[in-house]
Amino acid sequence: MDGFKEQGNAFYIKKDYAEAFNYYTKAIDMCPKNASYYGNRAATLMMLCRYREALEDSQQAVRLDNTFMKGHLREGKCHLSLGNAMAASRCFQRVLELDPDNSQAQQELKNAESILEYERMAEIGFEKRDFRMVVFCMDRALEPASACHRFKILKAECLALLGRYPEAQSVASDILRMDSTNADALYVRGLCLYYEDCIDKAVQFFVQALRMAPDHDKARLACRNAKALKAKKEEGNKAFKEGNFEAAYDLYSEALTIDPNNIKTNAKLYCNRATVGSKLKKLEQAIEDCTKAIKLDETYIKAYLRRAQCYMDTEQYEEAVRDYEKVYQTEKTKEHKHLLKNAQLELKKSKRKDYYKVLGVEKNATEDEIKKAYRKRALLHHPDRHSGASPEVQKEEEKKFKEVGEAFSVLSDPKKKSRYDSGQDLEDDGMNMGGQYPASGPGNFFFQFG
Repeated sequence: MDGFKEQGNAFYIKKDYAEAFNYYTKAIDMCPKNASYYGNRAATLMMLCRYREALEDSQQAVRLDNTFMKGHLREGKCHLSLGNAMAASRCFQRVLELDPDNSQAQQELKNAESILEYERMAEIGFEKRDFRMVVFCMDRALEPASACHRFKILKAECLALLGRYPEAQSVASDILRMDSTNADALYVRGLCLYYEDCIDKAVQFFVQALRMAPDHDKARLACRNAKALKAKKEEGNKAFKEGNFEAAYDLYSEALTIDPNNIKTNAKLYCNRATVGSKLKKLEQAIEDCTKAIKLDETYIKAYLRRAQCYMDTEQYEEAVRDYEKVYQTEKTKEHKHLLKNAQLELKKSKRKDYYKVLGVEKNATEDEIKKAYRKRALLHHPDRHSGASPEVQKEEEKKFKEVGEAFSVLSDPKKKSRYDSGQDLEDDGMNMGGQYPASGPGNFFFQFG
């Protein structure tokens, strides 16, 4: 019997733990009442990271001999590795009863206490939605508790809530490789897919998790939210396609209340609501919705394009140029280049005199409307009308009178009007606009009034 144990020890020293395990098992089969054999096999299983089996062996060892210190230490270490800090503390305290100066037990007891403290901090962090704090605490706790699935799952769930999906998926997949029926890991996998807007796939994982653990509240809630979100979004899309914009707006608003944690889907919903808002001429609201979408997802090109268009429609050209520049930097397409050029042109046009505004006409005014407006404005600001006014007023009115003449000389000339409308500089053609009047301009026009 001791021969098997000695051979086991030899393989253990060589770090051939699989062979050591086989020989310790043979020793146990020959002598099932020997505590140290179970203790040795527990140590081997711990080296193989098979902590649950190691825990059973170390518990059997101390059942056979309650004064077996190494047995208590190993049981405590297994509990600690599996994240059961309270049970681990009891084991280390038992060692200290047997040997008050045992430095290993004293150190491990401190590790157990620090795990309990990190668990407490993580709980508070989760309640406050400080998910970064929870990830930090779980990373610290996992140093001594490397095999604790519970800590890994909590970390993975918080990584998913922070939008760090690849990391969360990786942690959950590692657990599923060891335990394919782990409901928590299935739930986290579903959560990542759900937050990445793969709702149908996510539902499959939630259903699987509920099959493994029918009372898994988080999986049930996430499954309900996923289905509700998908249905409401589709209803909104349907109403939009049918041209029922008011209904679509309300449906997207309802969908936004379902799950504030679903960043990607909510970004799309805000952008959809902005599209509807712009159709309903709620342009400022649409800009606000696009901004919310971008805040949730800074890479969301569609939201930048929608917001830029709203800025164009509200003549906020500088903001439009900024958004189109961002889009063009990200995706250098012909279409994006054209949109940027157009916005830059409108910005340039907005910085010069608006001759349509000077005459008080729309940009699509006819020749006749331009003439009528010109006569009306020219009469209004003619110097003769203000000869009795103060010098300041006279100066101001003269300036306005000149502007009216300038505006009319451009808008009444098809060639100049075309150049002006296309944003070209009129001076480029030697068309100096400094108060030059056309043949039918203020000079001639007012001679008729004497």
